Amino acid sequence: MKCCSPGGKKLPGLQFLEGVVRIPDKATEFRQRRGMIMSTKPIRPAAANCIDLSAAALHIIAMALMLMDHLWATLLPAQDWLTCAGRLAFPIFAFMTVEGYFHTRNLKRYVLRLLLFALLSEVPFDLMYGGTWFYPVHQNVIWTLLLGLLGVHLMETVRKKQKLWVSLPVCAAVAAAGALLGTLGMTDYYGAGVLTVFAFYIFRGRKWWCLLGQVLTLYWINVVLLGGLMYPIRLFGMEFELCQQGLALLALVPIWLYRGRQGCHSKLFQYACYAFYPVHMLLLVLALNFVNR
Repeated sequence: MKCCSPGGKKLPGLQFLEGVVRIPDKATEFRQRRGMIMSTKPIRPAAANCIDLSAAALHIIAMALMLMDHLWATLLPAQDWLTCAGRLAFPIFAFMTVEGYFHTRNLKRYVLRLLLFALLSEVPFDLMYGGTWFYPVHQNVIWTLLLGLLGVHLMETVRKKQKLWVSLPVCAAVAAAGALLGTLGMTDYYGAGVLTVFAFYIFRGRKWWCLLGQVLTLYWINVVLLGGLMYPIRLFGMEFELCQQGLALLALVPIWLYRGRQGCHSKLFQYACYAFYPVHMLLLVLALNFVNR
């Protein structure tokens, strides 16, 4: 996708979007096929000509969805559609945590970054959910992701060093321990959140059984384990109920559009994504206090 001004110079805003999402340029491909443009790159098959979301795009989508959910929790409680959209945020963050594990250059720094921002986010989270500086009965979501990341590291280490008959029971024990720690520690989404991270690790890949495993485990975690508010639906004369938390399965749509491309990546963008979590919660708390004065 070419993002140029009439003078041939790339526009800054469009240049950023080019790094976030790649949409095939049909006109350019047509001219290449007709021999009107010389290209040293092989023409991709038609099956590959689809939207390709980068890791940066997934982070932006997840942050936007999380902001919608937190707007509902603070300033706009009557707008239920915001929290419905927000159900999609956590599975994307869980998926990106697993991808981060396999793509990070330094696991120790990755863990320390999560730990640092988990600590920095706790007070804004407590203020937003508990209305106080110290709210020990609910911890922010980065603790959930951190537990999931440590569990993934243990399972991957055992998988590489041990035979299958040894690694399977060890991985099952790690998964159970992670879920227990998430529940006892009262992290966001509790043990179900930690299991979501593990699900994306176990069913990582694009084979049909991996995609099916993601669907089934997300359904079990979000509808069976978490449950929650049910919406009565009438369709074609039949009545049934739609679980609000079950909308989290729709997160698989952008996740499946990701094919490993990193996209826009810099230290500034990386730390902006981390800082977005505590900063936006703090701003929402300040806005809520201003409105309620």
